[in-house]
Amino acid sequence: MAYFAAVLARTEDGWSVGETELDNVETLADLADLARQASDDEEPVLVFIEQEDAWFAVVRVDGEEDPRIFVSDGAAAARSAYGEIVLTDELVGRSPGDGLDDLDTLVAELDDEDGAAGSASEDDDDSGTAADPDGVPAGPLGDTEVLAEFGITARELLAMSGEGAVPGDALAEIADSLGCAEVLEAVR
Repeated sequence: MAYFAAVLARTEDGWSVGETELDNVETLADLADLARQASDDEEPVLVFIEQEDAWFAVVRVDGEEDPRIFVSDGAAAARSAYGEIVLTDELVGRSPGDGLDDLDTLVAELDDEDGAAGSASEDDDDSGTAADPDGVPAGPLGDTEVLAEFGITARELLAMSGEGAVPGDALAEIADSLGCAEVLEAVR
């Protein structure tokens, strides 16, 4: 699958934007280190990741603080090797050490309850709102306020992630709000 990743570093003169490779990035800590290398004086750094217009993520790194993450569609990201970088246990609501066997058992129990109550049908599985087989919920996940400081409200970010939204267009819209759309487009 094709992907696009860029690092946007805030500077005195605006935003510096550069495309980046994620081949050597295996964890969120690796991604945060990559972002910090682009930082000037503890200024915020954003990392955009987009995979084939299926999902996007914005990771914000402020100095040595823990990264803040927003993912447009958790289930779509879970089907991607790059999604593994941003889909932390905390983000998807799992406790560290939760085994997939336990999760599979829970999902099976919930399915049985739904079937017994008559509230679920075979067609519900194709609604696009079901969780990924690994238990990652479909739809937006994470910090919806990650870009509020830059004038993008939680409501706007969620609208960019909604049904029918195109992840590449969402990142372009975010970059436009930041004042660096032309630079981002140039590195795409």
